[in-house]
Amino acid sequence: MNVLITGSAGRIGREVATILLDRGERVIGFDVVRSRIEHPNFSGVEGSLSDPNAIAKAFQGVDTVLHIGALMTWKAEEQDLLFESNVNGTVNLLSATTANAVERFLFASSGEVYPDRNPNYLPIDENHPQNPSSPYGLTKLLGEQAVRYHERSKGLKATILRFSHTQNASELLDANSFFSGSRFYLHAKIRQQRGFGNDALADLLESYDTGDNQLVVSRNSDGRPHRIGISDTRDTVSGILCALDSEAAIGETFNLAPPMATSFDEAIALLQSKTGLGIVDINIPGPDLYYETDYRKAQDLLGYKPEWTFERMVEDAASSL
Repeated sequence: MNVLITGSAGRIGREVATILLDRGERVIGFDVVRSRIEHPNFSGVEGSLSDPNAIAKAFQGVDTVLHIGALMTWKAEEQDLLFESNVNGTVNLLSATTANAVERFLFASSGEVYPDRNPNYLPIDENHPQNPSSPYGLTKLLGEQAVRYHERSKGLKATILRFSHTQNASELLDANSFFSGSRFYLHAKIRQQRGFGNDALADLLESYDTGDNQLVVSRNSDGRPHRIGISDTRDTVSGILCALDSEAAIGETFNLAPPMATSFDEAIALLQSKTGLGIVDINIPGPDLYYETDYRKAQDLLGYKPEWTFERMVEDAASSL
């Protein structure tokens, strides 16, 4: 294959590229920053999906597109940039894909296309109504619709993959990491909410701050611990490769999720055993964050077998310290 991977400098894109290169494929990486991959079968293109010249350069000899690149932000002042990157950028890439008669297109969507708070039923399968509750989720849903439009109107062979929250295991023990910091550690959570302009929640969190960083068990207003799916990068990458290698994936949508969802009280107990930090329990006002994603369709049709439980991720992170 000659695979164009957008977001090739990110955690997922870089890992997929490395595996494909190791098995003898040619990879063209596309990102706004340099992809730090050194391999004779790799070529990198730095550019934005708003730049037609950069896109044209990236498409030379391509037969498969893996569109992983996206902007992730929840800041109000970055909403225009979010839609420009994730919606218009996806449309630009799809247009180039069909114009160059590229055979396959795989789109990295997100579980945020579902309502991750107060879902209609559990576990959330691919037929669950798509009612995103975040601007990021909305951009991913619009991207999905653009993909399906190009299927109908241009005959594109496409696959949509809805990722659960994905991160490297090592990030779990990093109090300042992009995902785990604000999810599990008090000081990062305060900074995040203050940055979002959620001053009421930031003030609530600060009322628990003793000066030393602490781990946070986030609960809903009734005291039930939050519960979500947290995927190891290695599992998400394995799901991408399953879809890339399977004709059965064409025209389909798949959830890629971890072996089981993670309850925050259990997660914090595991993190506390490795960090020694104190723990605070905080009831968070607002809609309940409690869901689990069904990945059986990917398992049945593609052979997807996620292996990295949260506990195993924590153990792996601790062994690398």
